[in-house]
Amino acid sequence: MKAQWFNSVDQIGEAKWQEAIGETRYPFAQFAFHQALEQSKSIGDGTGWYPEYLLVMDDDDSPLAIAPTYLKTHSQGEFVFDWSWADAYQRYGMRYFPKRIWAIPFSPVTGLRIFSHLDPKGDDDEFSHLYPALAELMTQANQERAFSSWHLLFTKPEHAALFAPNKDLLHRISCQFHWFNRDYKDMEDYLSHFSSRKRKTARKERDKVAKEGITLTRTIGKDLTTADIDFFYLCYQSTYAKRGQQGYLTREFFGQLAKNMGDQILLVQAFRGDEAIAASWCFFDDHSLYGRYWGCMEEVDCLHFEACYYQGIEFCLEKGLQHFDPGTQGEHKIARGFEPVFSHSIHYIAHEGFREAIGNFCEEEAQAVREYHQDTHALLPFKQES
Repeated sequence: MKAQWFNSVDQIGEAKWQEAIGETRYPFAQFAFHQALEQSKSIGDGTGWYPEYLLVMDDDDSPLAIAPTYLKTHSQGEFVFDWSWADAYQRYGMRYFPKRIWAIPFSPVTGLRIFSHLDPKGDDDEFSHLYPALAELMTQANQERAFSSWHLLFTKPEHAALFAPNKDLLHRISCQFHWFNRDYKDMEDYLSHFSSRKRKTARKERDKVAKEGITLTRTIGKDLTTADIDFFYLCYQSTYAKRGQQGYLTREFFGQLAKNMGDQILLVQAFRGDEAIAASWCFFDDHSLYGRYWGCMEEVDCLHFEACYYQGIEFCLEKGLQHFDPGTQGEHKIARGFEPVFSHSIHYIAHEGFREAIGNFCEEEAQAVREYHQDTHALLPFKQES
């Protein structure tokens, strides 16, 4: 077995990439996703994101697996926040950037971080040894270039556990809120599992949007028009503009995805009459819906909940999907039935002194996260088991 670094998906080639990943439907493993990031210039020169893909091959050069990594000159678009770590380095006159992240750009969704036809679902114990093995290659590559650190973000919990024997690696946890399909027949059946008061609140939220004369549509990516994508992108950028920022991703990125990954994209749009006023863009595979980007041109009470959560849940129920990962943060998700889950990241800090200090921080932070995780269970809307 051997491995080689590439700084463009086109250097690997679609045929070899798809041979490596095999039958996995995980949207963020697809060649088309990473090619769209590069070709749309959402990553690359001037963005602070510089791809370095690690291709693992058998001795006969047949592709076995791919790990996506990126050299970063800032910490934006990662959602596992290390700003204070970078500040500490700067205060001591040391360089934190560039660093390496092992992650999916702009995507705080838990999932595979090694894409392989040997383990398309990421649940094969015999394959999992590749995670610590590739981590050693990451460390070696970092040491050769004197990088401060590498960071494995939003990895699956069972993969995070594989790194426990290596005391030089730091394990960090945070809390997200995910929805799980407990064999619900439809939306009415799902809401019937809420307590009476919480069920009334949820229905009132949905009714409030309907009484405003707003209708919502769900469209699969391959059926999107240029006008649909243009409007969505206007909404996407408006979300950042309200914070005085600009969205990381370009219009070309979304257009290319709709063209090349259209069967794994869902666009929810809200209309007042014939006029579109809001949109939410998601990805999906055979198991999960991944909620991603949202924006609105008109503020309407409860529309965010409807477009980003209730519509997604309905889609999962219609398609038989078992899980809805709506991304990071947001306690408001709890009242809509999204349950607290831990997310996991692994960090290699080259400097021994900083490694110890950051390790202590991660331990203290983890205690607070566990308490928060426990407390949020009490806020879930479901009926109490008798």
